[in-house]
Amino acid sequence: MNNPLTAEHVAQFRDQGWTCLPGLFDDREVAALQAEVARFQGEGLVRNVRTDNDGETHSEKEINFQLIPLFDKSDLMRALPFDPRVVNGISALIGDPFLLHLDQMFLKPAKQGTGTAWHQDNAYFKISDPLRGTAMWVAIHDAHVGNGTLQLLPGSHRHSFPHERDPYSDHHITFTPPDDAEPISVEVKAGGAAFFCYGTAHCTGDNPSDKSRAGVAFHFLHGDYAHDDLVAPDRNTRPFVTGPEAQGGIAEYGIAVGDSFGTEVERTLTAANRA
Repeated sequence: MNNPLTAEHVAQFRDQGWTCLPGLFDDREVAALQAEVARFQGEGLVRNVRTDNDGETHSEKEINFQLIPLFDKSDLMRALPFDPRVVNGISALIGDPFLLHLDQMFLKPAKQGTGTAWHQDNAYFKISDPLRGTAMWVAIHDAHVGNGTLQLLPGSHRHSFPHERDPYSDHHITFTPPDDAEPISVEVKAGGAAFFCYGTAHCTGDNPSDKSRAGVAFHFLHGDYAHDDLVAPDRNTRPFVTGPEAQGGIAEYGIAVGDSFGTEVERTLTAANRA
């Protein structure tokens, strides 16, 4: 299935600013993704961005692990945005040409994992049409209300909310939703994905459960909105995935990764079994 998103998914995205697709990745692919997340943590690549209400002092009791970027630390994560299911789905949502704008992971450890506060991605990126950029948030483990899954404000992409520094993070910004806001929780099994445009307000909750939960987010941006003041500082690490400038990663990574996701899944599982 080269394009898993239906016309109904696309219509929901354009009207409400988000859509969700269960089962984007199969059990074997999920196992590989989980193995990579475990490796990131085991090798000490993640860092706690949670602070003690001052934006600077890192908490020793509450943890919000983040890793950014991913492409230079994992061949599997580097290949994932080029998988045909992802390429065709993103193309349907934001149009061509598009590039990989950002990739990152958040890990909320059991019992002490804390969420990421309400924000709009476009408060950082400031593109003129927030529907021309989207996050693809992939659940690495089952995500539900009990472990602080993703929450969204449908339709919020039509509004721009004033943000301020989040005192509980060393670099994030946040805003307080209006009193009449009606957030929804997106519960999705491991391997499912939520897509939300750059203007859709979202957050994640704390994880009081007895199992860790992680999500990886790949942000994609239509080429017409990839202005120099937004992507120029490290444009050579932001590959075009579609369009005339797309080279399957050769120009940016020095290697073709366009058809390698399946191969990297097997390599990752083999390495994990040997460890």
